[in-house]
Amino acid sequence: MENVQEVKVLTKEWSNPTAAGLVALAAVCFCFFAMLDGHLVKSSGTLLVLGGWLIGGFVVQFVVGILDLKGGNHSGGNVFLFFSAFFMLATGIGMFVKGLGFPSDPTIDAYAWLALMLAMWLWTPAFFKKINILTFIVLLVDGALLFIVLNDFGYHDFIGIGAWLLFAAGILAIYLSAAIVVNTAFGKKIYPM
Repeated sequence: MENVQEVKVLTKEWSNPTAAGLVALAAVCFCFFAMLDGHLVKSSGTLLVLGGWLIGGFVVQFVVGILDLKGGNHSGGNVFLFFSAFFMLATGIGMFVKGLGFPSDPTIDAYAWLALMLAMWLWTPAFFKKINILTFIVLLVDGALLFIVLNDFGYHDFIGIGAWLLFAAGILAIYLSAAIVVNTAFGKKIYPM
């Protein structure tokens, strides 16, 4: 009888990893807020450190995306996967390239971010199926992407708006991650979602 119980424990389904992906998103949103709003000294070292944070976020969000898809979370899993690849890994590598002083044409970032922005905007209705905190996070990121794209195309006057939208998205991501972890641990609603 004891062996049967051990097998059940070993075959138990995995828990929802979304909270970890939201923390990675929040960390990156805060870093980009600080950079875009002028709170950081823009130096080679800063770019290299930011690149490291982005690579760390890639690892977390890639795992979360795969597990979310395995668990049937089609919308969230796909967003985490493309965030991990492009917002985290590709941007992190780009920060390393810039930080190490390799010459590059910054317009490439503008076109890449434009594609990502359009994909996010077109995917956003999937998050209106149930209006919740995640819906607002997606909307804030959607808005921030517009200002990032404009900035990369040379329109720098409004990047501060994008920075604050990312900061707000990061705050909501931290709250939602806490609600997922705490509510799951207690098996009831402690933090409203």
